[in-house]
Amino acid sequence: QRVMALCAGWEDLNDAEQLQRDPVHQLASGAEALGSAPTLSRFENAQNRASAWAVNRELVEQFIRSHRTAPAHLILDFDATDTPVHGQQEGRFFHGYYDCHCFLPLYVFCGDQLLVAYLRRSHQDAAKHAAAILKLLVTRLRQVWPRTKIVFRADSGFCRDRLLSWCDTHDVKYVVGLARNERLVAQNTALMQQAEADFNRTGQKQRLFTAFDYAAGSWRRVGWGIAKAEHTGQGANPRFIVTNIVGDAQQIYDRRYCARGEMENRVKEQMMLFADRVSAHRWWANQWRLLLAALAYTLIEAVRRLALAGTALAQATCQTIRLKLIKIGTVIERKLTIVRLHFSSAHPLQAVFRHAVRCLAPP
Repeated sequence: QRVMALCAGWEDLNDAEQLQRDPVHQLASGAEALGSAPTLSRFENAQNRASAWAVNRELVEQFIRSHRTAPAHLILDFDATDTPVHGQQEGRFFHGYYDCHCFLPLYVFCGDQLLVAYLRRSHQDAAKHAAAILKLLVTRLRQVWPRTKIVFRADSGFCRDRLLSWCDTHDVKYVVGLARNERLVAQNTALMQQAEADFNRTGQKQRLFTAFDYAAGSWRRVGWGIAKAEHTGQGANPRFIVTNIVGDAQQIYDRRYCARGEMENRVKEQMMLFADRVSAHRWWANQWRLLLAALAYTLIEAVRRLALAGTALAQATCQTIRLKLIKIGTVIERKLTIVRLHFSSAHPLQAVFRHAVRCLAPP
């Protein structure tokens, strides 16, 4: 009931008072007697570590079942985001970078599919528990797909020696951002000066690449760094990554690392499904709300992947799919066990709607 409400844009528990009598929500939720706002509140506050673990495990199993054959390779995108809070929620802390009291949830995606939604406190390292989660994911994925190549991809917040060393010893490839520092800039000064000179000569944006050995002072290993010396009309814009993938430096940066920007759009879609509505007092209730949004996203992503491919909504966000296919006006006619929906004949996406229904209908 909560997942269906989130998909349709009903974020508040108080909305349940109206939705209880909605025949479409009753059908979608599979029950005629839907829970009231107090019932749903008790339900959320009754959740614990075991239920959170069970939902995250189901997200992974759903991902596995969505593949008919073993994929040749998988890229696991890790990212953390801030979720501001405005009350006295359990586990709230002030984060200096985001300049607010917030949580710091961790998300893991593979392509558009969500594997992990994990609420964390914000007074700790952005990579906290990432190594343990990566180990669990790799272990489970290799149980079903032992020959699949796995790549770990993340920004500089996850560039930690323990994490990268584990990847090296367990045959996991990685491409991870490196935070800019004086040592990196000094090591690649000549390349950046060349990019600036080329820009001044041509007036065109310049992007030069090079590879080098790199290890922070606390690292037990030496990594392969890649530097991008970029110069535009706004000035220098150097970027750095570290990887254990062998190949052309520019191709690794452009094709492997830069593609992680798409994952940030998937994180934004969690907020479209109200993952940031962590206004409960108890910690596990807020973790549960994060997971409810994750389940709602998994449902809409499945509709997009299975029923909207090749249509005008093939690349649409969850919010667009909600507004154009889910939260639309209809006349509802209910007679005994039959519910009939009368849609407007002027609905501009009625052909897409029919296509989606045909794709999702049982054989």
